[in-house]
Amino acid sequence: MSLARRPNPYTGSPLDRAAHRRDDAAFIARALADPDTLFAPVWRTKSLLRGLESGSPEAVFLTTLAAAAIGLERRRHAFLGLWGERAVFALDLSDVDDPEPLVAELGGVAFADIRTVAGQLDPAEAAVLAQARGLMHWQGRHGFCCVCGGRCEPRSAGHVMACLACGATHFPRTDPAVIMLVSHRDAAGVERCLLAHSHRFPLARMYSTLAGFVEPGESLEEAVAREVFEEAGLVVRDVRYHSSQPWPFPSSIMLGFYAVADDPTLRIDTEELKDARWFTREEIRDIEKLGLRLPRVDSIARRLIEDWVER
Repeated sequence: MSLARRPNPYTGSPLDRAAHRRDDAAFIARALADPDTLFAPVWRTKSLLRGLESGSPEAVFLTTLAAAAIGLERRRHAFLGLWGERAVFALDLSDVDDPEPLVAELGGVAFADIRTVAGQLDPAEAAVLAQARGLMHWQGRHGFCCVCGGRCEPRSAGHVMACLACGATHFPRTDPAVIMLVSHRDAAGVERCLLAHSHRFPLARMYSTLAGFVEPGESLEEAVAREVFEEAGLVVRDVRYHSSQPWPFPSSIMLGFYAVADDPTLRIDTEELKDARWFTREEIRDIEKLGLRLPRVDSIARRLIEDWVER
């Protein structure tokens, strides 16, 4: 059972992925020719948006005519699903160094990382753009077979890469990562949560939850316990699932948990973390007073923290 109080960003996609239509060549051909079909352009790590300067960003989808005009037939694309009765495809423009001339006629548009406008995009649009970005990233990095080194071509409307040499088929990869908020209640009954600052964080003042990738042959609960022990030296219990969040930046699924530590003594892995501290709910609510910042608003880390504070 999920403990989340509200949906995480990039979830709740409006699309019916219609996986049973991916190998229907006639359906895909009709969809690619349908003037009502929508195309979500992806340029490397960025999506096409308008309204960035006004602070009201919106996703920009190309029409079939516009997609054809910039070379749909020769560019990587993939069927994302059905938005009501309309087919939606991702369209990769990453082969060009400057994509702006391709979309200049639209006016007032620009390519941007959707994470830079976190919380401002329509949730449905954000979910579609995230899906498009993740799938195009995977296609772009699987042009050659990991079995024999032969060239691969997309199949199943862009959801399979097939080796032309040995016939091996490769499917989109999603890497599971656990992310967890650890709490401790002291003898006086005061509860605190653990937040840490990683060397990898772009902001020097940001403190967030612990996280790490799941290893082969490991359950999610075991991964939570291992990562917390490795990074902070804490033994945890009562590992409880909170929620999940697709994070195709480039290819992860974040699995959120809560856990409890009886002994709050920290033994920090200084190669992973620069610092780690225990915070009360009051301190979290006024984190700026401490000169610190919480993680970005579109992250499950932020949701784990906010839901703990509101409990």
